[in-house]
Amino acid sequence: MPNRRRAVAALAALAAAPLLATTAEARSPEPGPSKAPKALPPEALAGRRTPARARLIAADRVGERVLDLTIDSPALGREGHARVLLPTGYDRRPHHRWPVLYLLHGCCDPGPGWEAWTRNTDVEAITADVPALIVSPEGGPVGFYSNWWNGGHYGPPAWETFHLAELRPLLERALRANGRRAIAGLSMGGFGALSYAARHPRLFRAAASFSGVVHTTLDPAGIQGILTGQGADPTALWGDPAAQSALWDAHNPYALIPRLPRGYPLYLACGNGTPGPLDPPGRPEDALERGLGEMAQRYVRRARAHGLAVTAHLYGPGTHTWPYWERELTRALPLLTGPLA
Repeated sequence: MPNRRRAVAALAALAAAPLLATTAEARSPEPGPSKAPKALPPEALAGRRTPARARLIAADRVGERVLDLTIDSPALGREGHARVLLPTGYDRRPHHRWPVLYLLHGCCDPGPGWEAWTRNTDVEAITADVPALIVSPEGGPVGFYSNWWNGGHYGPPAWETFHLAELRPLLERALRANGRRAIAGLSMGGFGALSYAARHPRLFRAAASFSGVVHTTLDPAGIQGILTGQGADPTALWGDPAAQSALWDAHNPYALIPRLPRGYPLYLACGNGTPGPLDPPGRPEDALERGLGEMAQRYVRRARAHGLAVTAHLYGPGTHTWPYWERELTRALPLLTGPLA
């Protein structure tokens, strides 16, 4: 493709110099909520070790707006990736700085997770008029957007550190991102969006979950079953649900609701597993979506009681499939991008 690697020369100076990663909240230029959030327990903070260096290795321009980043990531112990949809007119405004909308992928995808949104939806057309960098980072087949406990030793994979202490400052330095951010995701990525928003309430101005895993302790066996199905140690993520209950709670979006400031804009969407209007004829009922719908109902009730500005689209018939997530992204965009203006 003739556009391939067009961005490498422009970013060469930045790519050659290591990026010094800092903790996610320390570098945030935004004011925090009026009331300081309650501190996370020591078990949660133990996994937030900041790597010494992260480097941009390559920036491949694979489409008019599509830029693929490869990062040497100490947090992952290997190369990490992110796909960026550049805003329309990005090249014509070389000194302009842009807000960022993170789009997180789900688990167990057969292809590279950072390509999932562009492979399975028309996200390029949906976001064509959005004046922001649309960033889809790699999150691992079953990374759950967390720094893995690994028996208390932590170390790779540290997904939270990769996304918020390595990738985030890289976007600011190499792609002219500014300090305004929103975050959204589907399934495991819906978990990641709401977990990150609550764990780092100064970083993101709005969040959305589409069929997200938003109450992990409601079904810890289900979470561990997903890990086992992907060949991972089910206790390596957050430990044992009973013995390490504080660590589970420290990542559970439902438990973290009180950390979000009142009035915080949230969008939650989920079906009930019954085949709906975007499903092919004869599709069976979807037990996974049914369970996630129950989680969403509980989350919405508690979030509203806490005073969060929740837009809920619990749309009834609908399965755990891409057509619904594409539709919900379109509907959620005004809520997500409004605070970025």
